[in-house]
Amino acid sequence: MDESTTQPRGEPALKPGDSYVQSFARGLSVIRAFSAEASAQTLTEVARRCGLTRAGARRILLTLETLGYVRTEGRLFSLTPKILDLGFAYLSSQPLWQFAEPVMQVLASDLKESCSAAVLEGQDIVYVLRVPARKIMSVNLGVGSRLPAWCTSMGRVLLAGLPDAQLDQHLAQVKWQPYTQRTAMNLDEVRTRILQARMQGWCLVNQELEDGLVSLAAPITDRQGQTIAALNIGAQVNRTPPEALLENTLPRLLDSARSISRLLQIKT
Repeated sequence: MDESTTQPRGEPALKPGDSYVQSFARGLSVIRAFSAEASAQTLTEVARRCGLTRAGARRILLTLETLGYVRTEGRLFSLTPKILDLGFAYLSSQPLWQFAEPVMQVLASDLKESCSAAVLEGQDIVYVLRVPARKIMSVNLGVGSRLPAWCTSMGRVLLAGLPDAQLDQHLAQVKWQPYTQRTAMNLDEVRTRILQARMQGWCLVNQELEDGLVSLAAPITDRQGQTIAALNIGAQVNRTPPEALLENTLPRLLDSARSISRLLQIKT
């Protein structure tokens, strides 16, 4: 296999040039190859996951190790805590999260429920802030966690903020999966629910992603009124059914989302 023509899996088919540095793109693909399911990998595993030759993957891993982002233990490579610097650079450079966190802490404390904020990235939502009140999902969620946008309350709020053409393009690429018996699997049905979220300014998702989980989300907007993030409250349905969430939580959630939006518009 010729490394010079190998495209890392999941990367766009771009050619090297003034606007695209292929070696840098390959380095990022190696970093992304590590996950909760594959936190430590051999050279062969990294090369396979990234679509690289062993020699190419080795050079990148050794460079990352020299820079302190990767460590080795025997034949296994893994990321170091220094990799968090890359994500922190994004969070610290965006004033939104400085304004959002205090508001979210008050909301989570008052409601005794977990509060999260996320942005849209590709087909997923990415958690950028989270104030957990209690564990509500079987998976551990934190900053950087990803969930599919199409079947989450924050995802539908974010998708509702897209122009129709972009929304249709996004939905055309969805990999449908029945997470629960309640998961909406029909494209027209999901699009209808997203458009409903656009019209009403909030979204409720009842046990579509995980049994027992109900969540409510509202948009955070910029000066132009464009949705740039979503704010969410999640709860266990047996303790807080959807009706109670709408009656008691929705007004507070909307008020908090508007407060964050106003702070962002005033101070930036």
